[in-house]
Amino acid sequence: MKHAIKHTHNSKNSNQLNDILSFGINWDFKTITLFIVLLALPNLLGLLNISTPWGFQIHFFQFAVFLAALIYGPLGGLFSGAIGSTYSAVLMHNPYLIVGNALLGFFVGLFARYGLHAVFAVLLAFIIQLAWLIPSDYYWMHLPAVFITGLVITLLISNVIWAVIASYLSGPIKKAVHLK
Repeated sequence: MKHAIKHTHNSKNSNQLNDILSFGINWDFKTITLFIVLLALPNLLGLLNISTPWGFQIHFFQFAVFLAALIYGPLGGLFSGAIGSTYSAVLMHNPYLIVGNALLGFFVGLFARYGLHAVFAVLLAFIIQLAWLIPSDYYWMHLPAVFITGLVITLLISNVIWAVIASYLSGPIKKAVHLK
């Protein structure tokens, strides 16, 4: 009898952890298809950048990472950030991008899971990502501080833009694939 009670307790903890990390997704064809798209999409969006008159570029890849995090939770954001930055990491010979974007996606999903608005979740996750991005780009990639400063500003602006858009679109997308 003790064994059964212990197993039930562990099962309950497992379900709670699943709800925290993945929003308790009921996986079916629609949810799996959307998830696969949100894993691949950042690689395609990473090819797009818009130059601005102020000297920075707006990046697009974060949009899919944020959607994955808002829809599928921390693990969805982590996988979208990691898999979605593979092409850019190879292209730029910077494997540290994968870790940085995985961190960004994971923490956006985690903070959103605990009720933060998408913009605040993204800003907090970006602060955490910076703790990885700045040292890895400076010490391991040997990028100049001036370049990293410009990159941080560019990413901050892009992140806020895409956080706002992702926050508006995540609800209708969840309804379209019959998620909570």
